[in-house]
Amino acid sequence: MPTTSAGGPTIQYKTFGDVADPTLLLVNGLGSQLINWEPAFCQMFVDRGLHVVVFDNRDVGLTSKTEGPPPDAPALMRRFRHGDPPAASEVPYTVADMAADGLTVLDALGVAKAHVAGMSMGGMIVQRMAINHPDRVLSMTSIMSTTGAPGVGEATPEAGRSLLEPAPDDRDGYIEYTIRTRALTGGSYNADQYWREQGGKVYDRSFYPIGTAFQIAAVAADGDRTEDLAQVSVPSLVIHGRLDPLLALSGGEATAAAIPGAELLVIDEMGHDLPPEIWDEVVGAMDTLIKRS
Repeated sequence: MPTTSAGGPTIQYKTFGDVADPTLLLVNGLGSQLINWEPAFCQMFVDRGLHVVVFDNRDVGLTSKTEGPPPDAPALMRRFRHGDPPAASEVPYTVADMAADGLTVLDALGVAKAHVAGMSMGGMIVQRMAINHPDRVLSMTSIMSTTGAPGVGEATPEAGRSLLEPAPDDRDGYIEYTIRTRALTGGSYNADQYWREQGGKVYDRSFYPIGTAFQIAAVAADGDRTEDLAQVSVPSLVIHGRLDPLLALSGGEATAAAIPGAELLVIDEMGHDLPPEIWDEVVGAMDTLIKRS
């Protein structure tokens, strides 16, 4: 289903469960479509009495695409890593704008407050929701993400290069690219056949690789959230994989340390992915936070 904010993008979203139940908004990572939140994963929360909402961020999936040429993502990331993030005026939109997009989806559903959780860039987006819109957030879970502070959550050289590697235009090439990058960034649980099928689904639904440049620019411009995170008052959980090569464990540790009272769950065999083998542990921890809040 699509919804449009005043002057903003048209956002594609999908729901699971009954809107009368408490809502959990799940937010995607860089270049990731709403179908990357597996229906079976979402159903685990529905079975626990929650209404689950997923959506395509700007410049991915079936949500609106930004007009004009993409920004120079590598140059912006170099500035970001050297403690010189671009100003909001230098990029088409910011992480704060992406956080507001999620609230637009909640508005369309008539949901005043929600539990929010995000992976990777999605973790940054839900952090910004909790910082900028605490009146809309019941609890916040940041998964395999970081604070934006220089020197924490840094990628290995190989994983960092994979983030900026252009995706092949053809379907078969894109599938092999997906398998290759997932093998590089994943943890102990890796299934080529799963990523072969997932890569095909992603390609067939919406192939728009230049969209990641716009999203990277938004991340770079958000800079270091550490001081802002110190003001977060909603119950918070940070989940991170010990084997994550794309956003190192130090990013999750720094996030948990920055948020007063935040819990940190480190999963030993987890990389920069959310395989079915760890769903029970992840869902269980999130469910405990949600019930406590």
